[in-house]
Amino acid sequence: MSIHTLKNVRLSFDHLHQPQVQPDGKKSYGASFIFAPNHPAKAEIDAAIKAVAKDKWGAKGDVELKALTAAGRVCLRNGDTKTYDGYPGNWFISTSSKTRPQVIDKDTTPLDESSGRPYGGCYVVASIEVWAQDNAFGKRINATLRWVQFMRDGDAFGGGKPVNPDEFAPLADEEYADLV
Repeated sequence: MSIHTLKNVRLSFDHLHQPQVQPDGKKSYGASFIFAPNHPAKAEIDAAIKAVAKDKWGAKGDVELKALTAAGRVCLRNGDTKTYDGYPGNWFISTSSKTRPQVIDKDTTPLDESSGRPYGGCYVVASIEVWAQDNAFGKRINATLRWVQFMRDGDAFGGGKPVNPDEFAPLADEEYADLV
């Protein structure tokens, strides 16, 4: 296992505040993080993946890693395999966690879901742990999400940034009676 801090990466498909329910009923938190091929995270995660494969499978580490990569069972993937906003031309790492990760703002104050941050498309700093799996559930190279820190705004994926509730005003039924 190896811990890494990914800086200035884009957040995507996040389940940071509410868990995602898996087909087997288990709940998990997680997110994907997108970055350019020349981003420092790419070389760092490549090296970590090779190291955990070697630690887990010894001399067979390179062979196992090649097979896992071909089967799509490695957490780091080429974004050209996805058609979603922000993915083509980039790389991404998928992470998950059984427990809710710490989510904080730039100044390290905790963020909850009502803050609207972080959101898909913003830039974050994330702490992950890369590890090799070889058990009854199969072989994989995984990444566990430890924490996420909002860094800065970015173009939101999937229809925009959450709306601020202060923008709404109370409505009286009679104001819109002719529209019903």
